[in-house]
Amino acid sequence: MRRRSFLYLLTLIGNTALSAQVARPATSWNPALMQRADIKAAMAQLDRGFPAQVEEWIALTQMPALSRHEEVRGAYVRKVMTAEGLEVRTDSIGNVTGVRRGRGGGPTVVIAVHMDVVHDPTVVGTVRRMGDTLFAPGVFDNTAGVANMLAMIRAMNAAKVVTRGDLIFVATVQEEIGLKGMEYWLQHNPRPDLLIAIDGGLGPVNYGALGIYWTRYVYTSPGSHTLFSRGRPTPVKAMAAAIRDLYALEFGPLPDGAVINVGQVHGGVIYNGIPQEMAFTVDLRSPDPVLLDSLDRRIERIAREAATKEGVGFRVEAEVRNGAGGTAAMLAGARAHPLVQTAIDVHHALGITMAMPGAEEAIPTGSTDANMGVVRKIPSISIGRAAGTGQHTLAESAQWPSALPATKMAMLLVVTMADVARAVP
Repeated sequence: MRRRSFLYLLTLIGNTALSAQVARPATSWNPALMQRADIKAAMAQLDRGFPAQVEEWIALTQMPALSRHEEVRGAYVRKVMTAEGLEVRTDSIGNVTGVRRGRGGGPTVVIAVHMDVVHDPTVVGTVRRMGDTLFAPGVFDNTAGVANMLAMIRAMNAAKVVTRGDLIFVATVQEEIGLKGMEYWLQHNPRPDLLIAIDGGLGPVNYGALGIYWTRYVYTSPGSHTLFSRGRPTPVKAMAAAIRDLYALEFGPLPDGAVINVGQVHGGVIYNGIPQEMAFTVDLRSPDPVLLDSLDRRIERIAREAATKEGVGFRVEAEVRNGAGGTAAMLAGARAHPLVQTAIDVHHALGITMAMPGAEEAIPTGSTDANMGVVRKIPSISIGRAAGTGQHTLAESAQWPSALPATKMAMLLVVTMADVARAVP
């Protein structure tokens, strides 16, 4: 009887401990950090320098930075990093890297921001400032992140903040067209211990990776003048049927399901003829690698069958194949990593509201440079750059006061993680 009671007690203690671990993942955050003289000085520097940070943010937004054409913005970032004493290099595709050496004994932390935007420079024009809001395409995604990173570097240097681990600041290119800059960087540099991307709205921490497949489906025919088109096969009908049928596919929604979008439709050059070529693009996203590949195959089958039925030519052009990080259940280990909870705790320490009541503070999805770390099993998250709306539209805007707490949060998180006494496993 005593043995049973003892075993029951051990089980109860174990279950209680397990429940506590589930309820409260490990964290590296120590509130005492905010009382350190160098950190207080760095925070004060961010406060003093914030008006200049906003002006730099505006200036950066007005620099051309369309994906694959980030040279002007990259040159500016390189100039600032060099002036701040970082070890700076620009790689063959345009990523700008600045290394801030630590004193040794800590993890290597990559801080990534993407420089590119989705809009042509002729669209951006001049940033409009109305009250607490900045208006311009690209002002939120992700020019705010670039400005935050530069302000953080300046503040840490001004306050002479020294970390154990090296800090590697990476301003990436081509994020908006498949995370290509970050992928290239990870392929050509030593593996970091941690990766933090500054991207997205201020709020929840993203620790997962949406798999992203971009595919172009092309239909072809000999073409014909309108007068002779009656009854002849046409790529238009095949494409229309395929798009109709793929939107009829049934699958669960995110966060564990998927989302499909037909973003582009191309073809035809004249009114009075059957087009010789028509094409549409699909942006398919899911955190579940099995579902992602399954839907990709189903979409191709639908598109191919539409071509066969209409009697037109068909080909598939796969443009982006970024792997999925996994569902929430698959990422249980990633959620338990101290990087995630530390980021949440830093938000709380600064009084930053992370989510609506009842919503999760950590989300197992993401579409940022951090994805490239997640799929490589590098502890990786993305954190917000500011509050804003309308990203990827001409009505894009950002609440400029929110960039100050976002920058402070990023700095505190980076210093905390780089000061861990040993490389985080």
